Amino acid sequence: MDDELLVQSPVSLPTERPAGCPFAPPAGLGALRAERPLTPMRYPDGHMGWLATSWSTVRAILSDPRFSARYELMHHPLPGGPEGPLPPAPPGDMTGMDAPEHTRYRRLLAGKFTVRRMDALTARLEEITTGCLDAMERRGGPLDLVEAFARPVPALMICELLGVPYADREVFQRHTAALMDQNSSVEEMRAAWTGLQEYIRALVSAKRAAPTDDLLSDLTTGDLTDDELTGLGGFLLGAGLDTTANMLAHGTFALLGEPDQLAALRDDPGLAAGAVEELMRYLTVAHTTVRSALEDVEVDGLLIRAGETVTLSLQAANRDPERFPDPDALDLSRRAVGQLGFGHGVHQCLGQQLARVEMRVAFPALFARFPALRLAVPAEEVPLRHHANIYGVDRLPVAWD
Repeated sequence: MDDELLVQSPVSLPTERPAGCPFAPPAGLGALRAERPLTPMRYPDGHMGWLATSWSTVRAILSDPRFSARYELMHHPLPGGPEGPLPPAPPGDMTGMDAPEHTRYRRLLAGKFTVRRMDALTARLEEITTGCLDAMERRGGPLDLVEAFARPVPALMICELLGVPYADREVFQRHTAALMDQNSSVEEMRAAWTGLQEYIRALVSAKRAAPTDDLLSDLTTGDLTDDELTGLGGFLLGAGLDTTANMLAHGTFALLGEPDQLAALRDDPGLAAGAVEELMRYLTVAHTTVRSALEDVEVDGLLIRAGETVTLSLQAANRDPERFPDPDALDLSRRAVGQLGFGHGVHQCLGQQLARVEMRVAFPALFARFPALRLAVPAEEVPLRHHANIYGVDRLPVAWD
């Protein structure tokens, strides 16, 4: 297929997942990856850009500084997204920035998310996990695992990291729950976000006046403004809560449907580290990201012109058979090295080590406490987050014997 034909046959981003396959990427991505892993794409606003679906192409673009992550240069790939140009990233929102702004924030935070520091939080994480499991046991099933376990574990860890006082944690969790709930109205979500921003700003002032042993207090000793610290707090909340909560819930859903894999994890908790990487690959809840070319760039023999947006399908890349043999199988013994669930390049997830520790502790603990855990409804009745930026389940009704 020559370049001229490719230009004349742009695709739209596939978004509909196969019926009855809650863990499969949208139909059509696999065929595109096999036939033309970099293909012209028509965006909902009419922009003519590109779609990348292979592991090698996605990874190459994510590591290339000639592609920008700035919001104001992007075109939104999903229908129903923002109309018109996006505003620049607000202070502290590293996701939508390039160097040198991104580099400045990244350097300030990188030392706070080391493997050693995250491992030091393991004891507290185990206490939080045990507390949630104790509450589940007292309440009894059936219950919603998202509400009872998948959401509060990372939410309480973010509180621990930011130094949210215990007296404030119920308010903090109530705001975060409203933000994550797909059933929240636009007004409810806006009110929750405003409430969180106001809370974080007040917390920043409190940490400046009386620092404690936490990440936010550490950051107040530098040259960051209150606006930047408030923005960074919101960024860390968004980056550290929604993705991990959906991985815990959706990962449990996947494992309950794979009894052999679940038995292997339950029998050998040491499998947890590899299981987390494989679940990140298999589920890829953060399924899509976007970059825009700052100059003309040749990729896979095709010319991406300056100003053109490229949509990167992380879920298609993580199912690429050229990188991961038998990619549609969940195999916890697989060495899923190079999985792109945390992204790649300078914007690779800053809190990935925290997320890994949370999942390595939470999954084995859940199934050890409730070895007979099962879905409380048929699998096809589990409500999915079909049109969310982070895929997963809206609720996961579970019970145990």
